Amino acid sequence: MLTLEISRALLLGFTIGLTGALVPGPMLFATIEVSLKRGWLAGPEVVLGHILVELVLSIIILFGAASFVGSGTISAISFIGGLALMIFGLLTIKDAKAAASSRASPDASGLKLTSNPITLGLITSVSNPYFWVWWLTAGSALVLKARELGILISVAYILGHWTADLSWFTAVSGSFSRGKALLSQKTHRYILYACGIFLIIFGFYFMLNYNSPAQLF
Repeated sequence: MLTLEISRALLLGFTIGLTGALVPGPMLFATIEVSLKRGWLAGPEVVLGHILVELVLSIIILFGAASFVGSGTISAISFIGGLALMIFGLLTIKDAKAAASSRASPDASGLKLTSNPITLGLITSVSNPYFWVWWLTAGSALVLKARELGILISVAYILGHWTADLSWFTAVSGSFSRGKALLSQKTHRYILYACGIFLIIFGFYFMLNYNSPAQLF
């Protein structure tokens, strides 16, 4: 039973992590730019900087927030998190066309402060407002809800999330280091539509089951 719950948490973390990774942002543009110079390793290195930030946040949530808030507060956070997931899904669908085409001419302004991929991953994470909105709503809600089933479930969810980031950005850096786009704009757009629909459905399901973590993981 525990193995099944861990597997489900890994899969859920990977799926939700991938929906966020696929949306173009500063970290993607930094990865593309650096991979043209440093090769495919740029992707994993950028993600490492990103993971360092999320590791700190995860520790704060798991060993800080989880110790000071009651189940009622966690349920309220989870309800808000579900609503946030639905909003993120709607925004993903709304901006899918523009997001998919933005890869062709990424704006790397402000990313030339350093050429170190790990530092770039850290900077592009903490400077991205979307990152903080995510972790203050849906991200923290998912981690806290998984925590109610045990620390291993939370860790599994977080590892799944990081695996999605690592897989996608490694694929991106490997592709662009060879001078090729990983996905066509049309394919990327349709994948973003699918991600948006998934977030809306899961967000709604999350809101309905915010008091039952076993129904979510």
